[in-house]
Amino acid sequence: MIDGDLVPHRGGIIPEKIHRQHRERLAIVYIRQSTVQQVERHQESTRLQYALVDRAIQFGWPRETIVVIDDDLGRSGSTIEGRLGFQRLVAEVGLGNVGLVLGVEMSRLARSCRDWHQLLEICALFDTLIADVDGVYDPSSYNDRLLLGLKGTMSEAELHILKARMLEGRKAKARRGELSKAVPMGYLRRPSGEVVLDPDEQAQATIRLVFDLFDRLRTIGKVLRYLVEHDIRLPVRARGRVRKDELEWHRPNRPTLQNLFANPTYAGAYVYGVRSTDRRRQKAGRAGTGRRSLRAEEAEVFLPDRMPAYITWDRYQRNQAQLQSNRAAWGGAPRAGSALLSGVINCGRCGMRMTAQYNNNGHAARYVCMSMKSNYGEPFCQSLTAAPLDALMTRLVLRALEPAALEASLALAADLEAERAALDVHWQQRLERARYEVERARRQYNACEPENRLVARSLERAWEEALAEQMHLEADYERVRREQLAEPSAAELSAIRSLAQDLPALWRAETTTQEERQTIIRLLLVRVLVEVIHDTEQVRVICHWHGGNRTLHQLMRPVARLTTLSTYSRLVARAADLRRDGHNFAEIADTLNREGWRPAKRRDTFSAPMVHHLLIRAGVIEPKYRRRKPHIERQPDEWTTRELAEQIGVPEPTLYTWIQKGRLRSRFVRAGSGRAKLVYADAETIAALKAIRARPAPWRRLPPPFTEPINPTTES
Repeated sequence: MIDGDLVPHRGGIIPEKIHRQHRERLAIVYIRQSTVQQVERHQESTRLQYALVDRAIQFGWPRETIVVIDDDLGRSGSTIEGRLGFQRLVAEVGLGNVGLVLGVEMSRLARSCRDWHQLLEICALFDTLIADVDGVYDPSSYNDRLLLGLKGTMSEAELHILKARMLEGRKAKARRGELSKAVPMGYLRRPSGEVVLDPDEQAQATIRLVFDLFDRLRTIGKVLRYLVEHDIRLPVRARGRVRKDELEWHRPNRPTLQNLFANPTYAGAYVYGVRSTDRRRQKAGRAGTGRRSLRAEEAEVFLPDRMPAYITWDRYQRNQAQLQSNRAAWGGAPRAGSALLSGVINCGRCGMRMTAQYNNNGHAARYVCMSMKSNYGEPFCQSLTAAPLDALMTRLVLRALEPAALEASLALAADLEAERAALDVHWQQRLERARYEVERARRQYNACEPENRLVARSLERAWEEALAEQMHLEADYERVRREQLAEPSAAELSAIRSLAQDLPALWRAETTTQEERQTIIRLLLVRVLVEVIHDTEQVRVICHWHGGNRTLHQLMRPVARLTTLSTYSRLVARAADLRRDGHNFAEIADTLNREGWRPAKRRDTFSAPMVHHLLIRAGVIEPKYRRRKPHIERQPDEWTTRELAEQIGVPEPTLYTWIQKGRLRSRFVRAGSGRAKLVYADAETIAALKAIRARPAPWRRLPPPFTEPINPTTES
């Protein structure tokens, strides 16, 4: 007998491709089903795969050398990720331990040509055969390899065809609005497939309350805090098999509220294909990554007015716009900082958004434009103190709100009454549900046979727990009713109306938070463009109001130095004229104050010492007393640190650094009652230091300055 011939064996014929060296190694039977449902419902396919063990025995392998790998039951063959059984198979073949790999068909081994051809390469390299129900193949043989490659391609194409067919069926059903999806809370799907509002009145009232709260509070965080403070829970229908569609009450959380406000179903729209996968952003081995969400109108299927709605579509769009504006990149939600225009102020030079910076423990705020410098390396744009600009915007906003003061007072009283009524309804519904649970537990206990103590004890305990829950809710309701749900008296309503009509007092009231003032600003203003004119005290302010109106305003900001004032030259000339007319410093200060001149800080008026210092700094008069410099005995080419710093044009600390590094020699000498440091620097040394000073460091080489500021069109 020669290996390779057809040999009868236990009632079968061994193919000629199976040799002794193959039977001396293992035979692996690989078993796979794509999903858990297939494993449970299509058990005949699983039994057919396990029967391949008998086929290996027919080929001449002893039962103890046959290995069954079934680790991938319930795993898809479209990828190697997560298929530990297939990875184990490839590893065993690569170690040369396998003589034959059996599968019921090629699609059981792999539905990806990449994984399939990798297995073929390894099998051909280590002389491993592959067998299915149609025959035995040798991957090192060209004809068999061609046939195996064709089968692998057909297997992958079959998977694509099946997926495309199912996807087109889903899309066709979705275009008709008939594709069933999991309904959000507040909805219920009937056995007929129809989607209706939750039949529970409390569930509907809670969902509507959440949307009303967002209209008033405008941020998810505030809505969440309100729900937690008032112990309001969200209605959720159970999706498990045991308690399917049973109403449960869950504690609120931010992701749930985000999904609620973003879901277009609440506005009555049927949407399909709102989430797509960008393969460029998808991470290897993580199927849920790379997804991006589209707007509801951009979805593949968008059918308005197809579902029962809690809110209108216009209201849904307003909510989305509010959520978008709450993001940091779009200005962010109102904060508790003292800056009134945070999130709505833009730079009038570059057009970028200005940020609020705080010092003095958060009490002093400045508006700073750092976007062009931090993002593009351009020179610093501008900054200004927030206080004068906030004061200007306060005056403008209060002036704009004066006609609506009476309407605001009436709306405020109505809002308070509506909020109180909504909370009272919510508590009444909770109490009604608790009373129903008590009555239900009582009926169950009474329906039980008294002799059946095993059941009676459990029902009695459930009745007691329901009674305890009812008493607890009633106690909480009494406390909340005393503290929060009490109706305002006539005197309180009158005080509210009078306070609402006095808008400046209401704006400055201690109970009005800075966050509420910022919210009012955003309700009236789209953005505010600010430009400091030539780094002086003059500021150009352009207000873009909601409705399209634009107003131009001029603002005088405090500056650090008198020389920064745009009127500095005229101020010096006027003070010099008064001095030449024989007026003393006090008289000059009084005249300047009467004529409307103000110092740089703009917080007070001119005084005699200020006028004296102004005239001396401008060179109009000479100081009466000059400080006598002490006599210092020095050698040739020796300088004091101040003299040498002025000669070279560097700060004195830079000189001290050069002295510490050994670039300059220095010594201490006596000067009057103290000491002075003398630095040796001849003409050649000074020239070298000036050259070093003139050469900019690489990290300080900036692009040319922004010479043409952007001036938006203004309308008065």
